[in-house]
Amino acid sequence: MTERRQRVPDVFDEAHRRCHAGEPFALATVVATWHSAPQPPGATMLVAADGTVTGSVSGGCVEADLYERARRVLATGAPELIRYGISDDDAYSVGLTCGGVLDVFVERVDPGALPGLDAVAAARRAAQPAAVVTCVAADACNSPGTPPTDPARRLGRRLVLAGGQRRIGSLGDDRLDDAASADALGLLAAGHSGMLRYGYSGQRRGSGVSLFVTAYATPPRMIVFGAIDFAAAVARIGAFLGYRVTVCDARPVFTTVRRFPEADEVVVQWPHRYLRTEVDAGRVDERTVVCVLTHDPRFDVPLLELALRHPLAYVGAMGSRRTHDDRLKLLGEAGLTEAQLARLASPIGLDLGGRTPEETAVSVAAQIVAARWGGTGRPLAALDGPIHRPG
Repeated sequence: MTERRQRVPDVFDEAHRRCHAGEPFALATVVATWHSAPQPPGATMLVAADGTVTGSVSGGCVEADLYERARRVLATGAPELIRYGISDDDAYSVGLTCGGVLDVFVERVDPGALPGLDAVAAARRAAQPAAVVTCVAADACNSPGTPPTDPARRLGRRLVLAGGQRRIGSLGDDRLDDAASADALGLLAAGHSGMLRYGYSGQRRGSGVSLFVTAYATPPRMIVFGAIDFAAAVARIGAFLGYRVTVCDARPVFTTVRRFPEADEVVVQWPHRYLRTEVDAGRVDERTVVCVLTHDPRFDVPLLELALRHPLAYVGAMGSRRTHDDRLKLLGEAGLTEAQLARLASPIGLDLGGRTPEETAVSVAAQIVAARWGGTGRPLAALDGPIHRPG
């Protein structure tokens, strides 16, 4: 038995809604970052004609100025590529006081101007990947033997990839479409948004056109095994971090949507059988996080044996040190190697001194984030170098 919930709308959902309502808006997208930038490429902020703002591109450092620029772009229709960094005159006026640099592309979007918007929305609903390739910069090109180009005609043009390799729209040249499609699919497979640069006809060693790929990859999964209070707290923080959260337990009395309202799906099934089904169906990958909170060797030993044999992002298990030692012995007897056993985060979480389910969930989330980005878990005050690590 599986039950699912609906996710809270994001910037894309708001853009989709306003387009269908016939309302124009300005869309600001982070297309490049340097140094200690607070948001990655792909972060967006939507400014509607009524002044409503959805989303953010920084920690609040540049939003006020960007809001005014977005209102201007909305009025004039002329897109802008803006660079924000530390202000020379006053670092607290307009700039990133954290020391980062952002390039932000601001454009007016009119109803019907986003080709393939419905296709992207449908892909997202079906948890399928999609990408939008937008021309954010174009230089004039009038070299000998080459027809003159008009940068203004390229700026803002889009190509949408949805439903496999289906293409909607064009960047203005068939060869450029081919080159951008191939490279955008590579970014999409990695789950990254990013900039691509080509010549006007798709030459990879050329220059003149800068394209930004917004990758709508499927969200990474967090699978929480064990329908206990700690699992409810872990599910809440997993959803907050952007994971598609599944809670699984074999006991139907405890495994209900009412107890786990933040989970995307609640599954009543023996844990190792459910994970085997998901692995065989290709629905887990190297971004998947598994948290085993079952406290029962009947469940967690066969489950961990399966999880540790696959290249998942994180495998953690709750329990005392004695339970951990017993697990290691049983898993070793099952044939797991030392390298596989070393991947097990057990006892689960970082040493934060937490006692409640919510505090424990914070320690688990902190360990997952550290594993994802290579963090140390030490206080930032005790470290040197940039605070924000490059992705």
